[in-house]
Amino acid sequence: MLSHKMKRRGKRREMMGVVLNNTMDKTVKVLVERLAKHKKYRKYIRYRAKYLVHDTHNRCQIGDKVRITESRPTSKLKKWRVLEILD
Repeated sequence: MLSHKMKRRGKRREMMGVVLNNTMDKTVKVLVERLAKHKKYRKYIRYRAKYLVHDTHNRCQIGDKVRITESRPTSKLKKWRVLEILD
């Protein structure tokens, strides 16, 4: 049994995307695309979302493919951080 101090955290979501913008300090804008099937028409639809992601060491460049993960809120709009650069 786990005590109340040793509770396990839930699995954090991870996504992959492409860096669109890196002009901010320690922040990059990442575009994430996913495919989902439409319930009625059964056609695949491409959904796109942009996230502000925390990049501690300012390593990401525009066009880099990155893996991001959920984290505690770093600021008002940043709730993700860069795990690794895949390029």
